[in-house]
Amino acid sequence: MKKTTITTLLFFLLLGLISNLLRAQPIIIDHNCAFLEPIPESAILQARDSLHIAYGHTSHGSQITEGMNGLANQSTNLIGYKGDIYCWDYYPENMQKDNPCLDLHDYFRPGDLGHNGSIQWAISTRDYLDNDPESDNVNVIMWSWCGGCSDNTYDGIQTYLDTMNELEIDYPDIKFVYMTGHAAIWADETVKANNQHIRDYCNENDKILFDFVDIEMYDPDNNYFEFVNDDCTFYDSNHNELGNWATSWQQSHTEGIDWYDCYAAHTQPLNGNRKAYAAWWMFARIAGWDGLVAIDEKSTIDFEIKLSPNPTTAVSTLQYSISEKSIISLKVFDTYGKLVKKTDKTVQTKGQHNLTINLWGFPKGVYLCVLNINENKKTEKLIVR
Repeated sequence: MKKTTITTLLFFLLLGLISNLLRAQPIIIDHNCAFLEPIPESAILQARDSLHIAYGHTSHGSQITEGMNGLANQSTNLIGYKGDIYCWDYYPENMQKDNPCLDLHDYFRPGDLGHNGSIQWAISTRDYLDNDPESDNVNVIMWSWCGGCSDNTYDGIQTYLDTMNELEIDYPDIKFVYMTGHAAIWADETVKANNQHIRDYCNENDKILFDFVDIEMYDPDNNYFEFVNDDCTFYDSNHNELGNWATSWQQSHTEGIDWYDCYAAHTQPLNGNRKAYAAWWMFARIAGWDGLVAIDEKSTIDFEIKLSPNPTTAVSTLQYSISEKSIISLKVFDTYGKLVKKTDKTVQTKGQHNLTINLWGFPKGVYLCVLNINENKKTEKLIVR
């Protein structure tokens, strides 16, 4: 082989390696991001000054913006509150030059993500972006579900995902935010399947996902509630009501310090709080914040991990406990050392955590799950039958 040919081959191999390293990563906003304290003031200000957001939704989606409304009126007694920087407004004449607000056009078009494969929301989006002068500087588009994940089919959800991808291709300068639908205990199996379909797609294709339902399944202490309704009532596996995690947490914590009162349709104020915190976390990430806070990534920490079930047909839950706020990531390798699945780095608070590993469609065999906590690694074998 000629020297020039070898040189050219090496160049393209290096170019491919660099391309993979620079490949976009998914931005997954879930219960791990539903905290105000870790978001630096500089990240809030950067989002506020650079983003122009259009948000389409009905009542359930209003939990985000109503939570943001309540947050904007708090005092510095609220844990993590960094002053009068959380306001939002889409009327330019109301934006004071000495205290500008986030440009968020709420209800920019009627409706939500609809039902059974409807794409009316996409038609409205295109009309807005192509014909409405108010869209001239918009760089983020969001739509939420109302009950569409409770009665949708696999194909209907795939239509949503394909349509979002088409919008991203046609409007490359705009960030499109994907969402999961809210919890609905009486359609629990359907909701979970549809939302997992959305999660898997966003993780595999490096999308921006606001995991709406995931926030409804954890309290601020990261206690997990597997069977839960959108009002935060939780149940056993037979759908017997056990309590309401949000009202219990509110009653045991101090209003104005640990949480704040706000209107949140169909649910409790605390859920609105957490949706607002997660929204600001997402906006900060979209604007360039790396999502990491003042944590020593090389600090030594003892932890144990457990996979259950193991062996499994495809899905297993990795359980672990951490004693302090830490940076978490997971990589899954096959027996040939090929990386087959990974998560983005996230910041998690101390306590018990669960991480779902979904290997549907992967060949049967042995996989190595490597959990990284502050650069401390532990490996567990996962057998897929």
